[in-house]
Amino acid sequence: MPLAYRTPDHRFSNLPDFPFRPHYYTLREGLRVHYLDEGPRDGTPVLMMHGEPSWSYLYRHMIGPVVEAGYRVLAPDLIGFGKSDKLTKKSEYSYALHVAWMRDWLDSLNLQNIVLACQDWGSLIGLRLVADTPDLFAGVVLSNGGLPAGEPAPRAFGRWRRFSRFSPVFPVGTILQKATIRELSKAEVAAYEAPFPTGKSKAGARIFPSLVPLGRNEAVPDQERAWKKLRSFDKPFTCAFSDGDPITRGGDAKFRETVPGAKDNPLHRTLKGHHFIQEDDPEGFAAVILETAQRAGV
Repeated sequence: MPLAYRTPDHRFSNLPDFPFRPHYYTLREGLRVHYLDEGPRDGTPVLMMHGEPSWSYLYRHMIGPVVEAGYRVLAPDLIGFGKSDKLTKKSEYSYALHVAWMRDWLDSLNLQNIVLACQDWGSLIGLRLVADTPDLFAGVVLSNGGLPAGEPAPRAFGRWRRFSRFSPVFPVGTILQKATIRELSKAEVAAYEAPFPTGKSKAGARIFPSLVPLGRNEAVPDQERAWKKLRSFDKPFTCAFSDGDPITRGGDAKFRETVPGAKDNPLHRTLKGHHFIQEDDPEGFAAVILETAQRAGV
């Protein structure tokens, strides 16, 4: 088992608006995944997947409304983030490993009729899960994310890659604030910093942008296979991108043109906010999830 860092529990004490009980699953490699599991166990599962450099705390304002509607919400922390274990070397992370880790965790839960809600890296991993196991999913809601397969990297994203990998400092809370219109409180900024008390604990967060398969990348063949599968996904697929994210703006077009479940879907909409729409418009994002689940008949 690779050397892993486990953030001390006291770092997560008294987080604002985060009363949820932790759950854990140990992967085959011995790494521990943390996840939230709220709502009735027999309710239709809604899988909320975060991106980088956030964690399941990002969904704290969305969980309640979805649970109140009768659904079961599951929100994992990716390996390297939140309360999940963190490998301490950038070289130990890969896109394929992240997909495999989440597939291992998902398989352990024996779920059916899942509605995926995803953003940022949550979409890169979540949509791969949909492509690998389409029969498990009843619908998808995608916001500010995608499934890149070798396209040229936007100039702004190239700068972000260089900063994340080489900057001497990597202030996670400040990064979240800069990609959010709403003013976060000091306690909320601290909550995003909480998982990362050491430099080595940020290895996963720092390497993630370099793993995005834009340009030449070893993950491109896997992405192309996933797109081939998504071209036959005819269940409700809703795009709910924000109006203020300069990196993902327009990223919904390929899905709306290519994925059968996204074509002529009346639920597509534009939400108000920056990249982390869960902070800027959690009510709108949650509403789209519920509408998509209803359209899926679950």
